[in-house]
Amino acid sequence: MSRFLRRRSTIGNEDDDPLSKALAPPDHETPAEREARLAAQAEAQKRSDAIDEEINRQRLENKKAPKPVRVLLLGQSESGKSTTLKNFQLMNSPKAFRNERASWRAVVQLNVVRSVRLILDTISDAHAQNSPGSVASRPTTATVENMGPLPVIPPELLKLRMRLLPLQQVEESLLRKMTPAGSAEFEATHLSPVTNLPYRNRGKFREIAINSTAQWKGAFGRLIATARASIESGQDIDFDDPNDPGVILHACSEDIIQLWSDPTVKKLLKAQRLRLEDMAGFFLDSIERVTALRYIPTDDDILKARLKTLGVSEHRFDLKAAGNMLSHDWRVYDVGGARSLRAAWAPYFDDLDAIIFLAPISGFDEVLLEDRTVNKLEDSILLWKHVVSNPLLKDTQIVLFLNKIDLFKAKLETIRFADYVVSYGQRPNEYEPASNYLRKKFALLYKQHSKTQRIFYCHLTSMTDSSSTRHILVNVKDMVIRQNLAISNLV
Repeated sequence: MSRFLRRRSTIGNEDDDPLSKALAPPDHETPAEREARLAAQAEAQKRSDAIDEEINRQRLENKKAPKPVRVLLLGQSESGKSTTLKNFQLMNSPKAFRNERASWRAVVQLNVVRSVRLILDTISDAHAQNSPGSVASRPTTATVENMGPLPVIPPELLKLRMRLLPLQQVEESLLRKMTPAGSAEFEATHLSPVTNLPYRNRGKFREIAINSTAQWKGAFGRLIATARASIESGQDIDFDDPNDPGVILHACSEDIIQLWSDPTVKKLLKAQRLRLEDMAGFFLDSIERVTALRYIPTDDDILKARLKTLGVSEHRFDLKAAGNMLSHDWRVYDVGGARSLRAAWAPYFDDLDAIIFLAPISGFDEVLLEDRTVNKLEDSILLWKHVVSNPLLKDTQIVLFLNKIDLFKAKLETIRFADYVVSYGQRPNEYEPASNYLRKKFALLYKQHSKTQRIFYCHLTSMTDSSSTRHILVNVKDMVIRQNLAISNLV
């Protein structure tokens, strides 16, 4: 009886199996159709075998190849991680870096438009607040505290605002080209809150957030017929494109310059504590150059350009190394720095060779946009303490970059450091003593909370200065060499 049930069950499975039905030859198949089907199956099997063979070959090569060097960039949002990554690319893959000029030209254009739109929205807010009886007379700025009454907007400035409204078309055109409508990346662009510009209730401003896996760089420029085309000449940029956003920007350039130099705008931005010149992607001081019809981004422009990506970015570099002791394959990971994204860091802590931690010391008088009760410098210090005390990272060497020293120097000319860092006391309000004070504070935390004894590497940097970034590679190489020698019991 049991043997009969087993046989019945087996027969039932064969008859009902959808996979068997899908693979079965079609009913009433002719000899010619059968021959064509078998030939197609043989070709498909041949391709499958070739793929398996390639996978096995790569697996064997990976086993023979030296272990890649893995470096993780950490720091809060807007700390300079993406700029550091671009510096890595510029130093180690300059040809690939410069071949992307067409793409970064579009990002620079987008940065310009967004800066202008922020000013225009601020003008609208001030005008609405100063209009008695207006329905929109209440402030619409959700995260910016006014320092006092806003200046009255003169009629000429309102006319200037109207003339610059066509820039909204430029923004939409660039966004849709980067992230096609209906895609996840496009939705993320319009739903993610800003991190480099104040959020407004009317929803006009959103942080540009492109998925790290999206091929947005391929949406701009044109194919070059010859591989010997000059990467410096901008031949990959299609200047003859009738839909080039640069045409509208060029037409509006004089009005943009007038807007940025307007004394009422200066007073308005100061009243709302907005320093656009301190934000990533600021080009309003170079409008005549970046809005030229045949504008080609410089290396410095690309380093300054701001484009946020969603997810983790992995970049590979082939670096020269001393002898055979150090792998030439370096992999640098950039993870999101916003507080809501930090829980996703842990999976990348395993088997790391080094961490580059960026702390923007210029933020001593600023707060996090995602939590305006938290001071930026305080957040960096707490984050530093968490990283150096993490047991998963006890054997990982760390390089500290006290970043954005150019902005730090500029702020000390008008802002008293001790007003925000009370423990600084009566020390001179100058760059050298203030920066040394911060270096010692970070060093003390490193010594107190490290699980193992490690060398303290620290540099005062400005990531928009490519020459200063060369210290990164020198120090990371030095650390990895020391680590490899220690593992080999040679030191």
